[in-house]
Amino acid sequence: MSVPIPPPAPSTTSDDAPPRKFRTLFGAGIGNTLEWYDWSVYAIFAPFFAAQFFVDDTPTGALLATLAVFAVGFVMRPIGGFAFGWLADRHGRRFSMTASMLLMAAGSLVIGLAPTHAMIGVWAAVILVVARLAQGLAHGGEIAAAYTYIAEIAPRARRGLWSTSLYVSVTAGIVLASLIGAASSSLFGEDTLRDWAWRIPFLFGGLLGLAALYLRATLPETEAFTAQDDTGGAGPQRRTARDLFDGLRRNRISLLRILGFSLASTVVYYTWAIGISGFAITSQGVPATGALWATVAANAVFMITLPLWGMLSDRFGRRPIFIAYSIAFLVLTLPLLAALDGSALRLFAIMCVALFFLGAFVGIMPAYFAELFPTEVRASGIGVPYSFAVAIFGGTAPYILTWLASKDLVWVFGVYTMVLVAIGLVTTLLSPETQGRELR
Repeated sequence: MSVPIPPPAPSTTSDDAPPRKFRTLFGAGIGNTLEWYDWSVYAIFAPFFAAQFFVDDTPTGALLATLAVFAVGFVMRPIGGFAFGWLADRHGRRFSMTASMLLMAAGSLVIGLAPTHAMIGVWAAVILVVARLAQGLAHGGEIAAAYTYIAEIAPRARRGLWSTSLYVSVTAGIVLASLIGAASSSLFGEDTLRDWAWRIPFLFGGLLGLAALYLRATLPETEAFTAQDDTGGAGPQRRTARDLFDGLRRNRISLLRILGFSLASTVVYYTWAIGISGFAITSQGVPATGALWATVAANAVFMITLPLWGMLSDRFGRRPIFIAYSIAFLVLTLPLLAALDGSALRLFAIMCVALFFLGAFVGIMPAYFAELFPTEVRASGIGVPYSFAVAIFGGTAPYILTWLASKDLVWVFGVYTMVLVAIGLVTTLLSPETQGRELR
């Protein structure tokens, strides 16, 4: 794929003036918001367009088929994590983030314009799958490059706080998708939304994503990346795929740590931040408009609380915050699931509790993950294991929860989540503290 990239802007350093640093952070965040909007809008609107692509006797059956396509999109994420991670480690963080955003926006436009099953039969589902595969490839690359970029431009003493900006922008994308969903449901009504208005958020996101390419393309490159040419070794432009594999092998313990951390966090995140509104609408009987507004409000609260965890991690270290997250979900997972019913207000309250404690992990995750790797394999080292965990566990979480609910076995999903959380807790206890580590 050939992506037109302007000449590099000056690299960022920890000594840049605050206005310049914040402009850079804002530019990275806007692109991240729109890319995550494009990704998450599928899960939010799945209950409305499921029957347009899949014919089934029951609404739950069509939704399960649509969520299966949601999970299929995750299959490409490990490939994207490796491919775009390698691009980020060889050609720069900025180049990789821009290329991934272009592919994500194109996938949204395809979904928004896709013909339905009534028009072309099974080929409608094929087009949907191809578009999601492209978005999965892009999203795996976005994680690899964006986590690395944010960590490398941040001042060392405030890296935890700055890393929370990533999930503030991520959540802004989810809030935007949910807000458009709630507004569309209020404006058009559920019948019209299921008929044709579900296309609006995909077309809107694709067009905005293309417009935001300029912001990504004009970001400065990080000092940690550009400084590699001055180290006396092979510069990033001369680094081969074999060099990348050798570097990953030397850092295999860190790869395993990220995998252990991510098993539960991806399930928790894709359950409570993205998939819970569709589950509440279909399986719990929550009115669609109320569920979508509850999702908007809860994620807005989530964004506000994220910086707290970043500041605490800069003060007390990364490990204590990860431990707090693990203990919270070991205690709260089953009660939170059991408390769900047909009330949109209760859904909002439960989501606020879940997302508050989830912030202890995802808020500082970019900083902690980046601190585990050297610069030459940092993007790939983050992207590959994390994308594998998301593909296997995160992408399937909404499907598994919905399917188990149809069998009255929601508690099994809770136990499944708790086992994964326990694995993450053990991984944390066996991992080093990295607070304040220099990225080089």
